[in-house]
Amino acid sequence: MGVKDFFTDIQQRSIRKAIESAELNTSGEIRVHLESKCKIEPKERAIEVFEKLKMNETALRNGVLFYLAVDDKKFAIIGDKGINEQVGDQFWDEVKELMLLEFKREQFSVGLCQGIEMTGFKLKAHFPHQKDDVNELTNDISFEE
Repeated sequence: MGVKDFFTDIQQRSIRKAIESAELNTSGEIRVHLESKCKIEPKERAIEVFEKLKMNETALRNGVLFYLAVDDKKFAIIGDKGINEQVGDQFWDEVKELMLLEFKREQFSVGLCQGIEMTGFKLKAHFPHQKDDVNELTNDISFEE
């Protein structure tokens, strides 16, 4: 089974819907990236992917990446400079703990959607939706085998 098959089509749609819903009320941008294996620390790899996806180029530097290495059962959440100046590591730890509760039950899409929703609320508080806001990044899940 390839990494693109980790989530069913229905689960992928629910993740995209969670991203769209979270972004409705904020100028923040959320992405999800899956790959099979992570050969380095997940946070370091997430930073590499963050830059590869050009998430560090948003206008307000308020992008958030949910990175999952599915075969290795590792994940990380990376926020750009703008959001990290507003929330501390404790917030990201809380999101990870929420997600981990579902991941331990093998409810990966549920945990991911909950993490996205929690992040959306925080982005809304610090980066409310602007009337001239444009969706700077795709809401599609990105994959790397």
